[in-house]
Amino acid sequence: MPDTPNDARTLAANLRGRFIVFDGPDGSGKSTQRRMMADYLTSGGGEVVSCRDPGGTEIGDRIRSVLLDFDLGKMDVNCETLLFMASRAQLVAEVVRPALNAGRIVLCDRFVTSTCAYQGAAGYNVERVIELARFAIGDSWPHLTVLFDVDVETGFKRIGRTAAHAGKNRAKSDTGATLFEDALPDAMEARSIEFHRKVRRLFLEVGAVYPTEVVTVDGTGAPDVVHQRALECMARVAH
Repeated sequence: MPDTPNDARTLAANLRGRFIVFDGPDGSGKSTQRRMMADYLTSGGGEVVSCRDPGGTEIGDRIRSVLLDFDLGKMDVNCETLLFMASRAQLVAEVVRPALNAGRIVLCDRFVTSTCAYQGAAGYNVERVIELARFAIGDSWPHLTVLFDVDVETGFKRIGRTAAHAGKNRAKSDTGATLFEDALPDAMEARSIEFHRKVRRLFLEVGAVYPTEVVTVDGTGAPDVVHQRALECMARVAH
């Protein structure tokens, strides 16, 4: 189990030039785990570039603002999916590829797997999402995607919601607003619990069609415990 300075140095060295994505449903702890992993790898001498999807560039942040501020209940799922891909294309071109070419470790908060799960739950074909991603990002797929899995009720509790909140203000359709920590509360409440359960199921199934490796980590428990699970997964693939 990687938990010593030497382990951190070894893992950081083995992950040079690797692109790792942390993903999962709302409240899964992925952002916390991405920050903890960045600190761990940096402690081992790794040069880490952290980014988020959508966003992470000036152009991407403008697209993110559209996705945050627009009433997604009026946005066609095709338009929504293409906006995510546009932001992603800019992130890869401006941040990810240059960092990898420089031998840095890239840790990204969400990526194509999120679009597969959220827009897939909204009715978009998951395999079509992957086809669009091939156009948007070329061959710059993550070397590894770590999915943090929690049940819907646990995720809701972590972000201050209850199952009773789900489905309020249903005038807004089940679209992608809860991909964002800074989403408006009414957009959060517009998502039905059934939608969240479908998102979780799609996350758990996406590895079967995804072009690169996806591993699932139990996201329940204290952050330090989950961090150790993530380290074990990353150590297995960092060769």
